[in-house]
Amino acid sequence: MPDQSGRTVLVTGATSGLGLASAAALAGAGARVLVGARDPERGRRALERVPGGELVALDLADLDSVRRAAADVRDRTGDALHVLMNNAGVMGTPPGVTVDGFETQIGTNHLAHAALTWLLMPALRRAGSARVVTLSSIAHRGPGLDVDDLHFARRSYLASHAYSQSKLANLLFAAELDRRLRASGDTGGPDGVISVAAHPGLTDTALLSSSLRNRGGAWLLPAAWVVNKLVTQPVGRGVLPQLYAATAPQVRGGDYVGPGGLGESRGYPAPARRSAAARDVALARRLWDVTAAATAVQPDPA
Repeated sequence: MPDQSGRTVLVTGATSGLGLASAAALAGAGARVLVGARDPERGRRALERVPGGELVALDLADLDSVRRAAADVRDRTGDALHVLMNNAGVMGTPPGVTVDGFETQIGTNHLAHAALTWLLMPALRRAGSARVVTLSSIAHRGPGLDVDDLHFARRSYLASHAYSQSKLANLLFAAELDRRLRASGDTGGPDGVISVAAHPGLTDTALLSSSLRNRGGAWLLPAAWVVNKLVTQPVGRGVLPQLYAATAPQVRGGDYVGPGGLGESRGYPAPARRSAAARDVALARRLWDVTAAATAVQPDPA
């Protein structure tokens, strides 16, 4: 990783797993790291592993919290943020809604991150040579995205479908953001902003165990632990694609980075493949507009 001295980074969901590993690695490389955390106590514990880290209160299930966090970040950084890592996520939750009435997974994983990105764009633009890194998943290759029914008002709710569509939304948003940055005149050069996406393959994080607990499957946790150890890679390896996306000089706007091993499930960073739906420019544009209407946040670039 190149030296990150003089660069300021915000990592969402930085209290465990990939987020904490990213925050610790970036701080170790010299960056000033803002640790986005919903739970203040977990946030304080995370700071013990992030040299010089600073806690930012951020609950992605509440857009008022997102707005406060964005204002806090802009204020304390002097409106200069070099990397926004949209890392946080929930998986396989039972039927439920966020504070704002969004289906939990699309609301937390996509809508809140989109709003946060737009609200922080002035700070990213002012910093120069800035990046937005949005985490997707190989699970984006699922049954697709119904832009007109993001919250399953007309469809039967299926947790795996909701997760898949949220990860597809992440990938569509990252690509559309970069297209709009280029269309707005931002060249993505030394003084510009680029948007890239990454995914960790199959990585041993707490997402699976959290999903089982949320759905009343705590009795399956011992078996899930064994499966995780057998088929996943450790967090220290799984975090590499997002760190590469955030720091590697050769990364370009619109790139998608994942593990280069078998089926993109493990290995070192390499170009990742998008599903046909993730390459649908018209779908990305519709999602952009629906997201703006749902969050009531002005898109940037407009």
